[in-house]
Amino acid sequence: MSKGSSAIPMDQKFQLDDVIESQQFDRDILNDIFEVAREMENIEKNSPGSKILRGYLMATLFYEPSTRTRLSFESAMKRLGGEVLTTENAREFSSAAKGETLEDTIRTVEGYSDIIVMRHFESGAARRAASTASIPVINAGDGPGQHPTQALLDVYTIAREIGRLDGIKLALVGDLANGRTVRSLAYLIAMYKDVKIYFVSPDVVKMKDDIKDHLTSMGVEWEESTDLLEVASKCDVVYQTRIQRERFGERIDLYEAARGKYIVDQKVLDVLSKHAVIMHPLPRLDEITTDVDADPRAAYFRQAKNGLYIRMALLKLLLLG
Repeated sequence: MSKGSSAIPMDQKFQLDDVIESQQFDRDILNDIFEVAREMENIEKNSPGSKILRGYLMATLFYEPSTRTRLSFESAMKRLGGEVLTTENAREFSSAAKGETLEDTIRTVEGYSDIIVMRHFESGAARRAASTASIPVINAGDGPGQHPTQALLDVYTIAREIGRLDGIKLALVGDLANGRTVRSLAYLIAMYKDVKIYFVSPDVVKMKDDIKDHLTSMGVEWEESTDLLEVASKCDVVYQTRIQRERFGERIDLYEAARGKYIVDQKVLDVLSKHAVIMHPLPRLDEITTDVDADPRAAYFRQAKNGLYIRMALLKLLLLG
């Protein structure tokens, strides 16, 4: 019996049992997800509440702090009529604090729920959870590894804002070494044609070679730069990220050296083309100044809202097909 087995005929079943990493997707699957996300926009805007997931329970297991991801998943489930079991700080407040293995936690939680959404501090934890569970598992971020649902909402946002995905120029800015969002996004955007990616980051948090090698193998042009203004003047999307203090451990000196080097402010807006957008996975610190918020090209809060539609779509597809 496969994961997520249901009475739906096989030709209607969603092609994925779990959502663990961006490499699982291809353009056809992305198109399917985005089509359902558009339906979810209409449900959310025009209906006080859908009942399509009534009777289903989603467990959220978050071993790292989260506001947007956890709340958007919980909102997505409730807007579709489902129920939520949640633990916000599982590292401290679940049996993990007593030394329980991840595998035992997953085996227990799957007995209470129909789908598990998990954020973990270790890269690869989501894959371990998925291989243990007989119900669908969604990776809501695994350490510095990946954050596939963020990448899905990012690509969906680019498509909605720019009107296309082929032929775009994209700047990834900030903490590229530890940023699971930019890693996942790079994998997805590489599926489109004539894309160019610019990496703009302090030396200490440059994009790792595995992503560069993957892009090269996919025929995607990429370039490293230290000049944010020059890159911004050429791009359709400037994707800013925060320098992640929590990934530096004791090396505060390295964090301080990286922080504040690349900031999106009025100078960036001045060189940015009229059709371009600024994105950010949030939360932000000071890497986008607040005066940018009023500019129509600031897409990050629209981007966060799109996360609701993408997560509604994934819950529907994984549970119902």
